[in-house]
Amino acid sequence: MAGGNYDVLIVGGGHNGLTCGAYLAKAGRKVLVLERRHLIGGAAVTEEVVPGFRWSVASYVMSLLSPRVINDLELRKFGLTVLPATELFVPLEDGDYIVFHDDVKKTQAQFARFSKHDAEIYPAFDQMLREATNVVRRLLYETPVDPSRRDWKSFKATASLLWRYRDAAGQIYRIADLMTQSVYDFLSRWFEHDVIKAVLAYYASIGTFAGPRTPGTAYVLMHHVMGEHAGAGGWGFVRGGMGAISNAIAESGKRWGMEIRVDAPVGRILVEGSRTVGVALKSGEEIRAPVVASNANAKHLYLDLVGRTELPAEFVREIETFKTFSTAFKINIACERPPQYKAFDKAKVGFDYPTYVHLGPTIEYLERAFEDAKHGGFSARPFITPVAPTIVDDTLAPRGKHVVNLFGGHAPYKLEGKDWNNERGRFVDTVMRTMDGFAPGFSSGVIDMQVLLPQDLEELIGLPQGHIFHGELTPDQLFFQRPAPHYADYRSPIEGLYLCGSSAHPGGGVSGIPGYNAAREILRDHRR
Repeated sequence: MAGGNYDVLIVGGGHNGLTCGAYLAKAGRKVLVLERRHLIGGAAVTEEVVPGFRWSVASYVMSLLSPRVINDLELRKFGLTVLPATELFVPLEDGDYIVFHDDVKKTQAQFARFSKHDAEIYPAFDQMLREATNVVRRLLYETPVDPSRRDWKSFKATASLLWRYRDAAGQIYRIADLMTQSVYDFLSRWFEHDVIKAVLAYYASIGTFAGPRTPGTAYVLMHHVMGEHAGAGGWGFVRGGMGAISNAIAESGKRWGMEIRVDAPVGRILVEGSRTVGVALKSGEEIRAPVVASNANAKHLYLDLVGRTELPAEFVREIETFKTFSTAFKINIACERPPQYKAFDKAKVGFDYPTYVHLGPTIEYLERAFEDAKHGGFSARPFITPVAPTIVDDTLAPRGKHVVNLFGGHAPYKLEGKDWNNERGRFVDTVMRTMDGFAPGFSSGVIDMQVLLPQDLEELIGLPQGHIFHGELTPDQLFFQRPAPHYADYRSPIEGLYLCGSSAHPGGGVSGIPGYNAAREILRDHRR
């Protein structure tokens, strides 16, 4: 790389942008990260919104962060501390409960309370899912090929990919099922009891505008259970909130010279002769570099920062039709006490408190929540993931007080025939009423809250239509089609312009993998 004061400019200081920048800085490139907000982190950020209370504003648990990124960037050295959350507590509508454990035998014991058959078959299901997940987990780090190209280089890349995965041929049918079936149909081939199906199907509802009977949702289940970091069973809270991940990546990159500017919103990607030459900030300042990597979502990057006239018409159509419509909401609460679930009995369950909970007890419950949104309204009984990080993390709230994060669905980006300005209060009341149904009296202990509907997540975090994955995780938007055919390899129609965020393979979640993969491709293209 040569020319300009910087080798690479990173648009957006979310965790993927920081990861991409850190790897490039480690490789000796001069990197500048430009963040539009007053603090870094994007969706992985911790803020003090209510005086004395700090919370993870958007993402709320560590689930997918790549062990490769953790180790390469030495994130533990820079403060990353994971507080395991190994039990998932699911209250049921009749006052009963079920606990889903990382430990297979403990989960079997729970399943046996509802179905002997389901308990007996669960180890085989778990093994099947692990085997399929292991194949897909390897694919996360691959650069998607373009099977339509006929040149020798592309042919070699495709052949090489197939050869590397020749040992996974036995998984192809299972993966095809996961990619095409509804999570309900997929689970029904294994399990008979509705409660057990619902425990697993809930994962496929997270951040997705779909119900458990929607084709393709089986893959979303696998996406959410793919966490692999050692010592936390795939899930865990981060001490100091999710912003501690972004801060650790930033500090790691800084030691190799990575620079970060906040309050520096990019207004335009500078393009000369079909190649990027840098960026123009909204302030009017221009910063030149031969390479720009964007952590911004694909629609904002290509349609707003680059502009349609600089791009092929077919590519523009693909980006315009990339599915981003979201129905996810997040409510962050400062409260006197965490939820007291009427179904929770410490003596029966064997642990002190359920820090990680799913409120979505049946398939019908999950499907009805989706049906409401499908017809243009918000869910009359939303599914909710309440988490209480202050049970294990004393850095987030004053002594004796708590932070509770509620994430769930469905609250459509746009309502049919109604306006969110008028409906916001009614929706919050619905969420609180749902919480009180499972944890009586919870709403009476609320001190203050931050309500984030999809429009708020779009405006504050930059998520397109509030979509937590930057776009649906459906087969037509994965691997060599994410975000558009022919440009899934982190490159773009503009020479020197790369995509390093969740709009690229392998999609959303706080994994760091899009940033890692994009940095690898940038270094391949710009060797010294």
